[in-house]
Amino acid sequence: MTITEMLGQGGLLTLLGMCVVFSFIIILIICMTVLKAVVHAFKLDKTAEPTNNAAPAASAAAGNDGAIIAAIAAAIREKQSV
Repeated sequence: MTITEMLGQGGLLTLLGMCVVFSFIIILIICMTVLKAVVHAFKLDKTAEPTNNAAPAASAAAGNDGAIIAAIAAAIREKQSV
């Protein structure tokens, strides 16, 4: 087998592999689109209702800033002492 034949076979296998991967991705996208349509048709999707749960969590985290800063400072001091 000559180098030209080997390069040709390598190129053919590369193209075949890329086509298989591309086909798999296209099939995956089609299946996901069909699944999305089925979920919407049967109304299985949860509608996100806007809630204000994020605001209290943010304000609670703001009270812990001092503890977080102290923990980071202690970790840095520990790392520098080693």
